[in-house]
Amino acid sequence: MSLEQLAVKTIRMLALDTVQKAKSGHPGLPLGAAPIGYILFRRFMNHNPRNPQWFNRDRFILSAGHGSALLYSLLYLSGYEGISLEELKNFRQWGSRTPGHPERCIACGIETTTGPLGQGFAMGVGVAIAEAHLAARFNRPGFPVIDHYTYALVSEGDIMEGVAQEAASLAGHLKLGKLIYLFDSNEISLSGETRICFTEDIKMHFVAYGWQVLEVEDGNDLTELARAIEKAKEDKEHPSLIMVSTHIGYGSPKQDTFEVHGSPLKPEEVVETKKFFDWPLEPDFYVPEEVLSHMREVISEGEKKEQEWQKLLEAYSRAFPEEAKMLKMMMAGELPENWAEELPVFEPGAGAMATRSVGGKILNLLSDKVPSLIGGSADLDPSTNTVLKGKGSFQAPGVCVSGTQGLVDGPLGYEGRNIAFGVREHAMGAILNGIAVHGGLIPFGATFFVFSDYMRPAVRVAALSHCKVIYVWTHDSVGVGEDGPTHQPVEQLMSFRVMPNLVLIRPADANETREAWKVAVERKGSPVALILTRQNVPVLDQNKYGKAEGLRKGAYVLADSSQGLPQLIIIASGSEVHVALEAYEKLVAEGVKVRVVSMPSFELFEEQPKEYQDMVLPPTVRKRVAIEAGATLGWYKYVGREGEVIGIDRFGASAPGKVVLEKLGISAENLLNRAKALLNR
Repeated sequence: MSLEQLAVKTIRMLALDTVQKAKSGHPGLPLGAAPIGYILFRRFMNHNPRNPQWFNRDRFILSAGHGSALLYSLLYLSGYEGISLEELKNFRQWGSRTPGHPERCIACGIETTTGPLGQGFAMGVGVAIAEAHLAARFNRPGFPVIDHYTYALVSEGDIMEGVAQEAASLAGHLKLGKLIYLFDSNEISLSGETRICFTEDIKMHFVAYGWQVLEVEDGNDLTELARAIEKAKEDKEHPSLIMVSTHIGYGSPKQDTFEVHGSPLKPEEVVETKKFFDWPLEPDFYVPEEVLSHMREVISEGEKKEQEWQKLLEAYSRAFPEEAKMLKMMMAGELPENWAEELPVFEPGAGAMATRSVGGKILNLLSDKVPSLIGGSADLDPSTNTVLKGKGSFQAPGVCVSGTQGLVDGPLGYEGRNIAFGVREHAMGAILNGIAVHGGLIPFGATFFVFSDYMRPAVRVAALSHCKVIYVWTHDSVGVGEDGPTHQPVEQLMSFRVMPNLVLIRPADANETREAWKVAVERKGSPVALILTRQNVPVLDQNKYGKAEGLRKGAYVLADSSQGLPQLIIIASGSEVHVALEAYEKLVAEGVKVRVVSMPSFELFEEQPKEYQDMVLPPTVRKRVAIEAGATLGWYKYVGREGEVIGIDRFGASAPGKVVLEKLGISAENLLNRAKALLNR
């Protein structure tokens, strides 16, 4: 037996023991796809286990995240110090680095969180976009400083998911030739044979998308696998799908059955499997020394490759000092000095403006100062105001386009910073995650707020993965008007507020919008969603009311009683802040001691010290009214048992925006009446 075949056996048995020790997991994929993992990690991928964050490494994404035991086994054998043998023995246990599905841990060699099928497939497209963009912007003849491949292991389940189809379509259009997916084709899913629901011609499907499709008839044939990957690398103009025929649960008594997909084998079945592979029954987690030495040769190989790249980067820095300075800054995730210095302060005399329009102006000013900003919308650029003017359109070289993207001045190719995602919200969300985990760029994506629901699974992965992604969700309420309830968000705002590690900001006016963008750009460790209006809102007078910088703390006192503690606190966000101020002026005129609090972000407010929170919302003032054009559920945390919430707990209607808002109670008159009733209670 060759050393390579012994290494594949070791990967299989290590993954099997990992699942058996946990008494839960998915043994089928690792047993069937171990040769794919071996050939990638040992023979093809440029990676350095001693520096998992090496910027020019090849990326590997296990889109079929249920097969995590395969990934962990490969990382341990390859010498990634974050994944020890002890971590394999703690698979799926509290506090381990080896959870049931991979969670992003760059120090461990895990590029991104996967498991929800299709997400990894689409994220890989984002990684490839980031590589293509940075290479186009910074590489020079003789200096390929950004030059790596993106690999993924995908399954039938991945390809069935709509998000994968959306992403595959875009990847083919963009001709992402350095994107190579190995398809673990075993015709089995969790509940049975895939032929009960999935009989399309996958090869022709992907050919139609613009992919190169290759086939490996025997997934255990390392030579055939290597030949297919080499051929995939030769095609620079098409992403590649390598269809590898494998046997789920290979070598076990349950081979080729759905029973081996997601449940450990019985003890006697483990014995039979190890006998099939002529493997010692004891001890568990046995790794032959020659295999460990063979696999860990990638350490010295990877260190050598990184050293060669560092020399190339040093030579590049001498030849192109300005470009190198910018590239290093972006790779480090840093921002230029004074990047927000020239953002304007808006005065009340500027007139009423929709926060989506102001957001577009701020975004364009930022794009001049922050070279890492890149993004686009789900075919809604004219409405979301998210075109980066003069920054070009990200397209495959030689493609001619018309429409909003085509009218953008600047380069038309991979160096363009406007991405036309098409009507593909879900893929857009996942692709943004891929751009973020690649590093070097700050991605943003825009759509109407009501269609954020199409993106929700990808947003959740972003939050779970601590991805630096910016969402621009416009048309934020029933104020959308005539398009009617299908386009009027009601429950979205509150539903996203319950998602951990996602920051939502709903600014009240132009100056709060400026501050919101600043928070979004400098924020680390969590995605940020900007919730912006379609309708015009006045610019608040910062000499009369609180300064917009207060937004950075999530909530701040905008207007206050001049006679000590208020009798009543009105809390509002976004466009309803203006309704609150209108009611405030009338109450003050009647001698009521009242405070108005602008609360654009629950999440930022919750990060503040309790002393600040109590200063804004004094615990002794229990008469409080919150007003927001959305679901009321979460507001009771801030108004308390004695408070009132004015919101919308039904779907909207088709009529002019002002009419819909008034009919549903989002008006100063209704707020005034409810406030007086509360005061008299």
